[in-house]
Amino acid sequence: MLLHPTSLPSPFGVGALDEHAFEFVDFLAHAGMKYWQVCPLGPTGFGDSPYQCFSSFAGNPYLIDPAALECAGLLSASDIEPLRALNPNHVDFGALYQRKLPLLFSAHATWVRGARRALPYGDFDAFRSAQAGWLEGYALFSALKDHFGGRPWWEWPAEVRSLSIAQKSPLRRQVATRAEAYEFIQYLFFGQWAAVRAHAAKLGVGIIGDTPIFTALDSADVWSSPQLFQLDPQTARPTFVAGVPPDYFSADGQLWGNPLYAWPAHAADGYAWWLARLRANFALCDVIRIDHFRGFDTYWAIPAGSATARTGSWERGPGLAFFEKLRAALPDAKLIAEDLGDLAPSVITLREATGLPGMVIYQFAFGGDAKNLYLPHHHRANSVVYPGTHDNDTTLGWYATTDEKSRDHVRRYFRVSGREVGWDFVRAAYASVANLAVVPLQDLLSLGSEARFNTPGKSQGNWTWRYRPEQLRALRDNSATYLRDLAELTGRDGQPGSAG
Repeated sequence: MLLHPTSLPSPFGVGALDEHAFEFVDFLAHAGMKYWQVCPLGPTGFGDSPYQCFSSFAGNPYLIDPAALECAGLLSASDIEPLRALNPNHVDFGALYQRKLPLLFSAHATWVRGARRALPYGDFDAFRSAQAGWLEGYALFSALKDHFGGRPWWEWPAEVRSLSIAQKSPLRRQVATRAEAYEFIQYLFFGQWAAVRAHAAKLGVGIIGDTPIFTALDSADVWSSPQLFQLDPQTARPTFVAGVPPDYFSADGQLWGNPLYAWPAHAADGYAWWLARLRANFALCDVIRIDHFRGFDTYWAIPAGSATARTGSWERGPGLAFFEKLRAALPDAKLIAEDLGDLAPSVITLREATGLPGMVIYQFAFGGDAKNLYLPHHHRANSVVYPGTHDNDTTLGWYATTDEKSRDHVRRYFRVSGREVGWDFVRAAYASVANLAVVPLQDLLSLGSEARFNTPGKSQGNWTWRYRPEQLRALRDNSATYLRDLAELTGRDGQPGSAG
């Protein structure tokens, strides 16, 4: 099942690591599902995209359950009451920033006043020690960002414009309490996520995480290690930025704006930053989907300041050498390559050389001819099949808005009427020879475009969809047994780790 945790129901304006997360895992187990796939779990910034986070290592504070903090005596019922007034159907990230984040800092202050008493998330100092490789830099970055009114790090004074020099600045002591609060917030997130993951593991449900290939420019990652990115040494601004040329999603391509890696610098230290990043991701998840896999072969370099992604050039990535180093350091790592888009033969060669499963999307399969590699008769066992991903419309939404040629192709290929096309795609995914099938919750709920999670190229209004508790319970009562039978019928009733 594909569902980002922000889409979980809760009474506090956004999905949280609370009883609804446990109920969702219970549903997965009851329905015979073996994996829960999420988008990146990091702290989001402007635009609210989980693919543009302030850190590649930290967790999203919005996911912390405030009711648990009330039970722990860190917040009062009146403290969290304003969150109950937020929209239960969609996430209002602006309101969360105004209402929820201050509560988390208040919880830290209460904890300090209470002599740092023990909480059910383990020892705080032990957590800080275990996460020291990234936590101190992230916390100091975040505290300084607050100190400078949210301005990006390249607009800060020279004495704090990178981690190495900020550690020697008097400002470090000035923001020390705020920095510790950010560490404490991460302690809460990691503790609550660990409980959800342990519950999932007990029920035989693994977690598939997601690692974006690029990082946000205004992030602790770039601020802490600017030498690993293509930045102008004088201005600290990118010389080229990331994106993709015109494709299925956008006639102008996608101008992501992320800084590009200085791959020779990564190779020089054995890709140490990337290995640390993946180790941190695997501490949270069982399997990792690497977003934009093709960027390891060739990446689209767009001159900084370009109006669209049309202007750019393909440049060489680290290639197989990176994955050989990764396999040597993490021999048991389970990875999925997000290999969507117009792929050059060299990208396919790299994927085959790594042995990683790629992805196939049913919404890309129809409207052409029998040679379309996304059609089921071309599927490979070493792949992961989706009706659609977080970047696609729901299947019902896609079917309603696509051309009649594609709709006719669907009906003739699957020998269906099209009246239940969402479930038709789900059944087809189960029946595919692909080792792993992942279905979005929206398709099982038979929802249309109103439930679309993200529209690539659209800067605002994404990532806000949530389901209601009664929707999942109705699905459990009406369809969980059917899904379990479907898994058994198609041989998808194995254990986590048996596919991919």
